[in-house]
Amino acid sequence: MKSNLDLVNACDNFPYRDDDPDTYDKLVSSCYEFVVLGSRRTVGYVQPWVVEKMPWGKNWVVDHDKKRLFPYVEGLSPDKFSEQSRVIDETLRVAREKGAFKVLEKWRNELYTVHGPAQLIKMERSGSPLFGIVTYGVHMTAYVNTQDGMKIWVPKRAKGKTYGGLLDNTVAGGIPTGEPPFECLVREAAEEASFPEDLVRSSARSCGTISYFSLRDKRAGGESDLFQPEIQFVYDMEVGEDVVPKPCDDEVTDFRLWTVGEVQEAISKECFKPNCALLLIDFFIRHGILTPQNETNYVEIVSRLHRKLPFPTATAM
Repeated sequence: MKSNLDLVNACDNFPYRDDDPDTYDKLVSSCYEFVVLGSRRTVGYVQPWVVEKMPWGKNWVVDHDKKRLFPYVEGLSPDKFSEQSRVIDETLRVAREKGAFKVLEKWRNELYTVHGPAQLIKMERSGSPLFGIVTYGVHMTAYVNTQDGMKIWVPKRAKGKTYGGLLDNTVAGGIPTGEPPFECLVREAAEEASFPEDLVRSSARSCGTISYFSLRDKRAGGESDLFQPEIQFVYDMEVGEDVVPKPCDDEVTDFRLWTVGEVQEAISKECFKPNCALLLIDFFIRHGILTPQNETNYVEIVSRLHRKLPFPTATAM
């Protein structure tokens, strides 16, 4: 059985410099900084073995001394972000054709935005962990207040998906380029749980964000130890007992309505996808289920659910 802090540590597992400066410095100093010209900001960390295997073409500058890399198109001003996006896309497609990285086998044909002072460049979603950029998603917990107390709708992930067979939040998904978080939620709620659009628009409530920095393992699909800093937009939706979510796409196999105690037990047994466990811990804090009176590590957990990431983050989406 894992404690709530154990679960936070399992997901937010990129080292903190204050806690372990030697491990932090060794890891960060080994990485290459991914830089976007025109912003002069580091927007991601790249593992050295990724640098070795990536088929960098003539439109990249890879500085092994300074451990920095960036796309560069000669003759164009550095604020031509569309050209930098094109270079990244071409490189990832060549890498996919060469079979350089397993993570690219799950090519999504979906773009993620690399954020900085403004929305800068875009890249194929499956390639984002290779560059260690900040990614964004939406997660919603749908719950019912019954005569027997609060119950939560919990789906089980399909076997063929990443983290296959584990439990998930009621609705969750990555935010693609050009889609605001709430619109992403409305779409995902229909696709994953068959929730009507009007129900979500009228009942879903924005509850802030959580953030963490993960080193991926094999369950995420592809190579282990890729960097995944993430920000999740959090939503709650109270529904009546007559509202029953049903799978619509192939993301989940079924939904079950569980008591808070059943959910907490499943979390402690690591039955949930790691980041989904964090979302539910946040839910329990906000609803007064997890309190300073019953959780020894309450202050640290609350702080860790809102990690300050070392890269620029979105100012608006």
